[in-house]
Amino acid sequence: MLIKTRKPHYIGENEVTSESVYHARRHFMAGVAGLGMAAALPRSAWAASQYDEVEQGTRPEWFASRLDKTKWKAVTAGENDKLTPFNDATHYNNFFEFGTGKDDPYKHASEMTTEPWTIEIDGEVAKPGTLDVNQLLGEQQLEERIYRLRCVEAWSMVIPWMGVPLSALLKRVEPTSDAKYVRFQTLMRPEEMPGQRSRFGLINWPYQEGLRMDEAMHPLTLLSVGMYGRVLPNQNGAPVRLVVPWKYGFKSIKSIVRISLVKEQPPTAWPTINANEYGFYSNVNPDVNHPRWSQARERRLPNSLFSTNMIDTQMFNGYGDEVASLYKGMDLRKYF
Repeated sequence: MLIKTRKPHYIGENEVTSESVYHARRHFMAGVAGLGMAAALPRSAWAASQYDEVEQGTRPEWFASRLDKTKWKAVTAGENDKLTPFNDATHYNNFFEFGTGKDDPYKHASEMTTEPWTIEIDGEVAKPGTLDVNQLLGEQQLEERIYRLRCVEAWSMVIPWMGVPLSALLKRVEPTSDAKYVRFQTLMRPEEMPGQRSRFGLINWPYQEGLRMDEAMHPLTLLSVGMYGRVLPNQNGAPVRLVVPWKYGFKSIKSIVRISLVKEQPPTAWPTINANEYGFYSNVNPDVNHPRWSQARERRLPNSLFSTNMIDTQMFNGYGDEVASLYKGMDLRKYF
């Protein structure tokens, strides 16, 4: 399904390279590839001049074969939401399996092996099984979705993800009437993930997250396999991660190896560590502060000492028109 989200999320056409331009550029670069230059990727979401500085890396066949049919700009962000530079989005993030520093994922994630990669689907489904990444995507075309990403630590980015709706996968495995929640689990491989070897970590590995079924089935919920027109870097959750744009970033679990449909609300990583600071729902809410800091404003990256780039936080991260109905009648201060 092609979702055209305008309202507060619209990004002007002048900020997005046109489809004809990036296809023409890709054709040109493919022509010079024989001279030792790498073929360019489709680049609808970011100016081609910006991509010139991005290391292209190796594209697995399951990803490369889907690029030509990608639905570019399926969802767009606000007209004032400029895309975060690729370097910032890949060098500043949380992935505690690799360490607690913001640059630890970039420094250490290259140790992680992502091929082959399978994901187990089990629980309250009629068709459980173990799928590789290509099977997971099924017949769905990739979609590019430009979403805001809001961290619970009060910083934010705007990222062009590529993936398929999670609902498409869940429908294929045929949830039973007992499926009320979806539980996700990250890779557990301490020999490749130094954060999992640390004696000082707070997380009970493997990392787990969860959504209510209606949240998981919502059209905005994305299984992402790429960003900025290329395959996901390891530090951003390769090869498959979740993206739930109206929730704080830690809900968008990375490097998924298991998806389970369950009857009861599953325990998840951060509420298990401290339920007073982190809730199961974790919807972006400027009116509900973290016990140690305000959530009313956020620091939009990139920023500097002389340009702090502080902006007001929007309820549901600006996606309220699409998702507020999911929580009708709920006390969002109690169910935070």
